Amino acid sequence: MTTNLSDAEYLALATKTLTHVEATIDAWLDADVIDIDTHRTGGLLELSFPNGSKMVLNMQPPLHELWLAAQAGGSHYKYADGRWCDTRTGAEFFAVLSQQASRQAGQPLAWPPLSLF
Repeated sequence: MTTNLSDAEYLALATKTLTHVEATIDAWLDADVIDIDTHRTGGLLELSFPNGSKMVLNMQPPLHELWLAAQAGGSHYKYADGRWCDTRTGAEFFAVLSQQASRQAGQPLAWPPLSLF
């Protein structure tokens, strides 16, 4: 899987993606759906679920990737064809994030699509 993003394009897309994850969680909190705590340090976003489990999303600028670590394991994503795709399976980032977050939360959670361009 190849991408032709400049460093600046990668940074903008990855930042927009993490911001979208945070904004969705904030909306869920406001709507009393679930209380997931977020903590962001630069390109690292930690999600803490009510049951004490965690997920970590991390920007990897040298590789132009996003990494997702969850209880079920980790995966790496590269931007291609207008979406973040798992480098092994081709699965879309927000679909996997929704699946893993639902598993850890014990309830269905789904991130809405994000237009990156």
